[in-house]
Amino acid sequence: MLHDPSHQAVPEIAREIELKQEEVDILRSLAEEWAEIASLPVHQEKAQLWQKLNDLDSERPMVWINEIPWHEMNHKEELCLRCENEWARSQEELMRRTLYQWRHMPGDMIMNPWLDCPLAIHSTDFGIIEDVDLAITDTKSDIVSRHYNIQIRNMGDLEKIQFPQVSHMQKATEIRFSLMQDLFGDILPVKKQGQTHIWFTPWDYLIRWWGIQEAMMDLILRPDMVHAFYEKMVQAWMVELDQFEKQNLLSLDCNNTRIGSGGYGHTEALPGKPFEPDWVKPYNMWGCSNAQIFSEVSPEMHWEFAIEHDLKWLERWNLNYYGCCEPIAGKGHLLKKIPNLRKVSFSPWNNTRLGIEELGDDYVISRKPSPAIFASRTFDPDQARREIREFLDQTGGNCHIELIMKDISTVMYEPQRLWEWEKICMKEVNA
Repeated sequence: MLHDPSHQAVPEIAREIELKQEEVDILRSLAEEWAEIASLPVHQEKAQLWQKLNDLDSERPMVWINEIPWHEMNHKEELCLRCENEWARSQEELMRRTLYQWRHMPGDMIMNPWLDCPLAIHSTDFGIIEDVDLAITDTKSDIVSRHYNIQIRNMGDLEKIQFPQVSHMQKATEIRFSLMQDLFGDILPVKKQGQTHIWFTPWDYLIRWWGIQEAMMDLILRPDMVHAFYEKMVQAWMVELDQFEKQNLLSLDCNNTRIGSGGYGHTEALPGKPFEPDWVKPYNMWGCSNAQIFSEVSPEMHWEFAIEHDLKWLERWNLNYYGCCEPIAGKGHLLKKIPNLRKVSFSPWNNTRLGIEELGDDYVISRKPSPAIFASRTFDPDQARREIREFLDQTGGNCHIELIMKDISTVMYEPQRLWEWEKICMKEVNA
């Protein structure tokens, strides 16, 4: 996520990063393991399969797992961090988690034969930070229940929403890039990475400031006010995107980048033309949008208070992904109005048969199996298999499908549940 409504990001400070020899040894050891795995031919084979899926020429359904409850996954201390330096720990965490997933639940994941060095980009966000009361059931988890305290009450509050200002802390980038080259350059190439895929979701922010019940009621009681606030959020994102483009801070996402709430972005359709390799534009990338709070909103209101506004954003991208948790069945005629739409999210709450009837094989169906299967007292492999097979059978074998297991709040501290699900799923899609 580019922004986090829970806090305002601070600019990265340009200062030298000093590591102990022990930290250097740990990171280099992880990089060596990474390089060995990334050199395997299977990654190129998987990239080809993802590309064929996204180009609507799929060979089979693709599988990927993300949004994992990592605090429950530390099997035999595989995820224990041993570095002390803050930057080293973040790099170690990324590498350990990636290697862990490859060992235990890879699905169709791909590991790059290089390491990314993210540019030190800072955005001032949208001017409002959520005011929230938390209910915490597991202190080790970052998954909590929230009660939002209202900050948007009338049209006068429109001024609270500010247009972001973007800056690149170039010295901080160069310090990190130089360090990574020294650390890993003889093991793996290091590549600078700018802003890739952008998670565009104005409603996810508005409900945190407005209140869920209040915002839904105002769709009827104060529609002009809703339009005004939503449109300003769209414009704020557009202003930010213009700055990314003008400052040459965008990076391609037609690779192992997550697109929308789905899988990888490999496709022959991107970067498209015109394309300048040294200056990526939005037209060379994937876009996305969703209104996941609209699960109980009519198709007409979904269009009026979300998609119709989003078109200004969505028309800037070469390909688009739509949806997240909101059911889209019954709204297919509206989705077809989205320019360059290629992938559509099918949440567990969707009317699958109706959705498939509406969209058929004209789009990639980004299916999200229910993660509730991991939260039972005992894990039932037969139920997991039935749920996967039932969905695949409903598609009739004629659709382009990715199965994305996400939003996993818990595996009841039994990581093997997720490992087993992955094996079951891979067996079913290869049947």
